[in-house]
Amino acid sequence: MAEIIRMPKMSDTMTEGVVAKWHKKVGDSVKSGELMAEIETDKATMDYESFNTGTVLYLGVNEGQAVKVNDVLAIVGNKGEDYSALLSGASNAAATGGKTEEPKAAAAAPAPAPSAAPAIDTSNIKAEIVLMPKMSDTMTDGVIAAWHKKVGDNVKSGELLAEIETDKATMEYESYNTGTLLYIGADAGKAVTVNGVLAIIGEKGADFQTLLKAHEAKGSGAAAPATGTSKPAEATPAASAPAEVSADHSTNGRIKASPLAKKLAKDKGYDITKIQGSGEHGRVTKTDVENYKPAAAESKPVAKDGGKTAAPIVLPQVVGQESFEEIPVSQMRKVIAKRLAESKFSAPHFYLTMEINMDKAMEARKSINEISPVKISFNDIVIKATAAALRQHPDVNVSWLGDKMRKNHHINIGVAVAVKDGLLVPVVRFADNKSLSHIAVEVKDLAQKAHDKKLQPSDWEGSTFTISNLGMFGIEEFTAIINPPDACILAVGGIKETAVVKNGQLAVGNVMKVTLSCDHRAVDGAVGSAFLKTLKGLLEDPVRILI
Repeated sequence: MAEIIRMPKMSDTMTEGVVAKWHKKVGDSVKSGELMAEIETDKATMDYESFNTGTVLYLGVNEGQAVKVNDVLAIVGNKGEDYSALLSGASNAAATGGKTEEPKAAAAAPAPAPSAAPAIDTSNIKAEIVLMPKMSDTMTDGVIAAWHKKVGDNVKSGELLAEIETDKATMEYESYNTGTLLYIGADAGKAVTVNGVLAIIGEKGADFQTLLKAHEAKGSGAAAPATGTSKPAEATPAASAPAEVSADHSTNGRIKASPLAKKLAKDKGYDITKIQGSGEHGRVTKTDVENYKPAAAESKPVAKDGGKTAAPIVLPQVVGQESFEEIPVSQMRKVIAKRLAESKFSAPHFYLTMEINMDKAMEARKSINEISPVKISFNDIVIKATAAALRQHPDVNVSWLGDKMRKNHHINIGVAVAVKDGLLVPVVRFADNKSLSHIAVEVKDLAQKAHDKKLQPSDWEGSTFTISNLGMFGIEEFTAIINPPDACILAVGGIKETAVVKNGQLAVGNVMKVTLSCDHRAVDGAVGSAFLKTLKGLLEDPVRILI
């Protein structure tokens, strides 16, 4: 019997998963325990093994597409089994472009409810609805500045139909349809929402009222209803415009130029009919006017007092092209954005910064590395010192849980690791009980797993305090956003050689700045300051860490 496989929740923060790779395709046999897919969560790319045995009948999405948690990932059942009823009956089923095996018996369309109005048949109406286009990224509606056709007029594809005022400019709208203008959605001066009915164009005498009623009954302006006619005539491509524009850029006596181009040409004293347009259908644009070089007779400036004037300055033409690419946001980046936005705007952050003299820490590290089986980094020393300071200041080692506060008796340090798609925070558990060499090996192992996307939920869950270190990038000082539910995060800068005062004398010292971000709901300023004072003492005399 066919069964729906739903997208599992593979981490505590996961809301959807992207199918990175399918290891089975429709028609393949699959056994329980076999690898079926690789799924990218917000934390890592993880293997998904089937819990079902049978034939893959349906895949919910293609590779690279997302499925929300508990939505349909696949259907597995007996070969040739009709799964259509199962799919249509699933409350969360959402087949977004997935490949399916053709079911033997096509599912009948569900019967309309007795109270539902019957669908209006528009298949024989030879007319099409023209919707208000979105002419700018922020446009929500457009005002009809002027109609250039009236009801009953013939319209050809490419002809100017109307001028539409958007939130950015007044723009010309050229028809993509050929036929008779049967209906206009608003008079001049009135607004039409984006995807609202702008006009109806079609065969003379066509029943556009029924077409309009059908459109209104749908309650959707997303697309014009299917009418059984051929596709709307496509816009005349710019390439079909005349290669050479004549001295007359007008249609029915109207100059084909943008309002800004007309104003600019007037200000410069140019005859706009002599300017070759590079816009659609030879339309003159602002750039055309700016790049126009008038004949000597036209451009010769005349001084108001009859005297000579300086020749106009001709700037060199700078040729460039605006370009960009839109990159889909990864699952990891989506969750980072969501969690950090919630933290920043819900937790009242305050920041405490302190300078720490690292001279003795540098000497200690050099001595330790002479005998240590693994190389100890400054970050390892900071982790160990932080864990020791937290043991002395348990009021900083807390978690804010909304209606209660958890005082943690264990010390689990989250260590922020930068990866390709964002940031992961694997956890060093019981850090206060581990040696420096133990911490060094564990941090390196967790960082490698993070880069390889092999971290498991047990690797990133359960931190009680977080450290973010950007010193290796040359950052001297920064503030970090708290990693909830932790109440604090320590931002660690780089060690900088600078002038310090020792015994009343100026000397060269190695200083590191740290900034503690605190959630004021859980940690007060005095508590955070006392913690930093202890941390400073431990790092300035690191032998105390080992006691």
